[in-house]
Amino acid sequence: MTARHVIIEADGGSRGNPGPSAYGAVLKDADTGEVIAEDGTPIGLATNNVAEYSGLIAGLRMAEEFAPEADIEVRMDSKLVVEQMSGRWKIKHPDMRPLATEANRLAPFGTTYTWVPREQNKHADRLANEALDGIRNGVTVAGESLIEEIEEEKPPAVQKESPGWGVRGTSTTVVLVRHGVTPHTVEKRFSGGLASANPGLSDEGKAQIRAVADWLGPLAERVDAVISSPVRRTLESAEILAESLGRTVEVEPGFAEMEFGVWDGMTFAEVGEKHPDELKAWLGSLDAAPEGGESFRVVQQRVLDGLARLKENHGGKTVVVVSHVTPIKTLVADAVDAPLGAVFRMELTPASVTVLSYFDDGRASMRMYNALPPGNDAFSGGSW
Repeated sequence: MTARHVIIEADGGSRGNPGPSAYGAVLKDADTGEVIAEDGTPIGLATNNVAEYSGLIAGLRMAEEFAPEADIEVRMDSKLVVEQMSGRWKIKHPDMRPLATEANRLAPFGTTYTWVPREQNKHADRLANEALDGIRNGVTVAGESLIEEIEEEKPPAVQKESPGWGVRGTSTTVVLVRHGVTPHTVEKRFSGGLASANPGLSDEGKAQIRAVADWLGPLAERVDAVISSPVRRTLESAEILAESLGRTVEVEPGFAEMEFGVWDGMTFAEVGEKHPDELKAWLGSLDAAPEGGESFRVVQQRVLDGLARLKENHGGKTVVVVSHVTPIKTLVADAVDAPLGAVFRMELTPASVTVLSYFDDGRASMRMYNALPPGNDAFSGGSW
């Protein structure tokens, strides 16, 4: 049912003012409090005020798309934006005028603006900081029922000339869960597979996975197995999920993270300083590998071999797989028939859920990508 009254919570921030900037905006159903959609996006170099106005505009655009008939209340901790949009303060700065004009264009008649203390605007602030930290970029639609998404029989995209396009048969559904955050995740350090330092989950990471376990709870009777990469952080995540779902953990080495060799434990900047030529080659070729590490091509083959074993052992079932950034993005690229290089164009949040289905005729379908439990504020950390 379409929301009749929505709340937009928006914020923005600049590290330097001016400096690297981003905004966050969340659209909520005012009657139920449920999150409808959220957006956290970097905007380059800007001031705090520009970032705050950008968050407002993003929120109004989400309202236009997801709740076009709803009454809107905007809540922000920016006194400047609230007072200017309410018409009580003049807009003097030239950078603000076009932004205010765009916001006024998007805001339906009757939109109200409310100033709130910063502690009441934590959701939008978190989204802005996640965008600044490079772990999210763009709109995420929230509030979906995961079990309904999986149970609904959606056919994969087909070509008109395919003689068997109307026949799918049974499907194997793979619920991919990225592990929760570790100290390396938060510090944005390369953290590879079995040959890495293998940090375990932080308290935050454990809380993230418990939230995912609660979200997956309605699927418990349908889950045939919980499969994990053999790496410590995935095993710890899988144990939490398996306990909640009433299953034991199976280990599949094919789903381990890429080995980063001598880069392991370094930040991207540190690798750029110490191994600039190797990093340039790695970013430019799917066949290049760090010293002592793996290339994307090698990982692709390993991951797809693991997928083949999963299908052989759990064909036609729903399986939860706990893995890492590179293997999950590799599986997504393969499922949607994208080139392997597409992994460079995907973002994957810690403790996120991605759902793929594989059909008897050899085709696959992506049901969900990089989704988080609706309304959960426990997600942060870096992108590795």
